[in-house]
Amino acid sequence: GWIYTSNSEVGNRGGGAGALRFNAEGELIDAYPILSGTTDNCAGGATPWSTWLSCEETAYGQVYECDVYGKRSAVLCPGLGYFKHEAVAVDPSWRRVYLTEDEKDGCLYRYTALEMMDDRFDFHSGLLEVASVDDEGYVSWIPLPNPTPKSYQSPTRLQVPRASHFNGGEGIWYHAGRIIFSTKGDNRIWEYDISKNFLRVIYDAKTLSRPVLTGVDNICVSSDGNVLVAEDGGDLQIVVLGPTGRAVPLVQIVGQDDSEMAGPAISPRGDKLYFSSQRGNGNGITYEISGRFLKGGR
Repeated sequence: GWIYTSNSEVGNRGGGAGALRFNAEGELIDAYPILSGTTDNCAGGATPWSTWLSCEETAYGQVYECDVYGKRSAVLCPGLGYFKHEAVAVDPSWRRVYLTEDEKDGCLYRYTALEMMDDRFDFHSGLLEVASVDDEGYVSWIPLPNPTPKSYQSPTRLQVPRASHFNGGEGIWYHAGRIIFSTKGDNRIWEYDISKNFLRVIYDAKTLSRPVLTGVDNICVSSDGNVLVAEDGGDLQIVVLGPTGRAVPLVQIVGQDDSEMAGPAISPRGDKLYFSSQRGNGNGITYEISGRFLKGGR
């Protein structure tokens, strides 16, 4: 079977995350909370060891590692920093985590685990760095002086003068030695080649006269490299961005104009697509579509 996780973006310690559990036949058999008492949990990311990292999208927000089976309490991950978190992506080969920040002048961060705990990353005492991109697109990583600032201290995005800034970091995903992420403020999708330390834009709505994809937000990547992008705004679609850069609508929500698409994910068998309408019917709706999808990549 498999488990689909979903965050709750509610403020004032009313947020958290939940899980939907399916058996091997794809039947829903359980639903339960995996995190509670947190604030504005927006996105996050899965780990290779089957936990969920839930991110608080609030000033000086934190990240929590959650047991997707709901048996163990969630654990704070101070090593991933305190800032307005959006999403995370795990690179298992280099023991690293990449993180986006949902600010108009947000940064791209990289955490390196210096220790392992039972074949898992230690999220307490690693190295957190910020990206600095030169004019040609090559990336340098600079350690943050204070990854866990208090509210009266300088926020992480302003601590390093050479840090590069991104307009509203959103979804992020690791796939085949690359990090794919979106920035909603300028409607761009980015690709970072880890081995080459090179960053490029693979989709930019402003370069198109009639862009199919706008309001870019959460993403996931299929095993063949297709990027599924959920729209916050736009036409409330999930749009597939292929390897050639062509954008093709896949599914659209109608009658929920005050909502946003969130949490796209493909089942391990590749025959189910899941996503949520954050404010659909007032409380949010999670959808399942059956079809011939390739498996979700990592």
